[in-house]
Amino acid sequence: MTKIPEYVTDNIPSVVEFIRSRNCSRVALQFPDELLKDAAGVAKVLKDEMGRGVRFYVMADTVYGSCCVDEVGASHVDADCLVHFGHACMSLTSTLPAKFIFGKAPVDIDACSECLHRCLVNYKKPILVLYGLEYAYAMETIKSETIKTLEPSISDSVLQFADVTCSSMDPLKDDETNKSQDESHKCISKIDITNIHADNEINLKCDERSNQKSFSKKFRLGGLSWILPEDRKMEDYLLFWIGSDNSAFANIVLTYNSCNIVRFDMERNQLVDDISDQKKILKRRYYLVEKAKDANIVGILVGTLGLAGYLHMIKQIKDLIEGSGKKAYTFIMGRPNPAKIANFPECDVFVYVSCPQTALMDSKEFLAPIITPFEAMLAFKSGSEWTGEYHVEFQDIMTSSAELKSGMRTTKEARFSFLLGGYVEDADVQEDGDIQKERSTALAESTEKTLCLEHVGVTNSILFKGAAKSGAEFFAARSYHGLDMHYEDSSSESFIIGKSGKASGYDNEKN
Repeated sequence: MTKIPEYVTDNIPSVVEFIRSRNCSRVALQFPDELLKDAAGVAKVLKDEMGRGVRFYVMADTVYGSCCVDEVGASHVDADCLVHFGHACMSLTSTLPAKFIFGKAPVDIDACSECLHRCLVNYKKPILVLYGLEYAYAMETIKSETIKTLEPSISDSVLQFADVTCSSMDPLKDDETNKSQDESHKCISKIDITNIHADNEINLKCDERSNQKSFSKKFRLGGLSWILPEDRKMEDYLLFWIGSDNSAFANIVLTYNSCNIVRFDMERNQLVDDISDQKKILKRRYYLVEKAKDANIVGILVGTLGLAGYLHMIKQIKDLIEGSGKKAYTFIMGRPNPAKIANFPECDVFVYVSCPQTALMDSKEFLAPIITPFEAMLAFKSGSEWTGEYHVEFQDIMTSSAELKSGMRTTKEARFSFLLGGYVEDADVQEDGDIQKERSTALAESTEKTLCLEHVGVTNSILFKGAAKSGAEFFAARSYHGLDMHYEDSSSESFIIGKSGKASGYDNEKN
């Protein structure tokens, strides 16, 4: 029998049920690089369980981040559903049903429970436990062990654990049941976290006394969800993170930057209460917002082709950029890297539309800074101010066309630039009155404008990056435009015979 990891063995029945309930005949299995060694064994076990009639395809190299469901790769084999193994960002998919197997990372139950008890005693405030999804299997044990150590004077209500939002997604069914789910969420007054099935599904119990609304605020981030009492807010809690110092933890720190946060380090089995390095990221992001305000040409990087609502978000960002008097270009280039970004030096800043756990890119080595959609809203929306609130999921900031137009600048106004140290005046919105749209002739029109700019001598006024208002102006100011073809003299020139032989010794060279 093929040997497969324990976390797969425990979830084989739920995966088989997931495939059979949807009558899937073509199933994609997505593995990150660190779990690729298990792919062959998992595929064989599932094939033996399902029998003939179901084909499995292993996906190893994803288009973007391995935490996202690769709907593009799955569409290449016409997959009916996808089973995702390993760490996941739990971003909503567009069309493809997906099943998630998070795995089981090792954790020291006793050490973690001891740190939790110490925090309850020292901080004198309720604790909200958040964690990486690969540790979800151990949460109930950690909670029970911690409660055993509590003194009788301390109520177990001061210790709250977040729950895994779901273990599977079905966009088509979810759209049909969204309304009924919204109604059911209104009557949730108590969460039963003592009954979590093997496939990590949550049981929510609705109290008959729903009018009391003892739980009224629901939060969701990174595949976790939790509900707080009506009389409490996030700042009242100590956030206790169980897991690595990764992108998921960085999202927690940025989103709840006003909360006290500690982290239990699984590798060293000790508590880390100094997260100053992570909070420095917030200062860096604010600097990038101010830098984006001074940009004239903005590139929109498409970092996903499967997340729900990504097309709407791209259009919203594009309309916002053009409404602020700037030029926007959209790029699809897979995973961004410094070499790819360097091919577009005319862009002063890039907006990266992707899943929350890949959106925060350290762009220090890039030619231009890369910001998130939320930061773009702060930079380009008229009258916006940063209050300290931060959103990592672009679905949280999607608005309607009417709301977006209300935040656009309609008149020419000066603003203060912190980087330039003075007042600057942005360009008028579509000064020439032309409504520019992306179409097949856009490149030809830009080239024609470039030639006109060269003739009128505009290149003399564009001497440095940041002064150009469009890609055409930036191209006209470059010292090298590519291969120059001279057509003034139409007569053909005589050809010259080159050298012959090997590079180590041509025929006409002396020994």
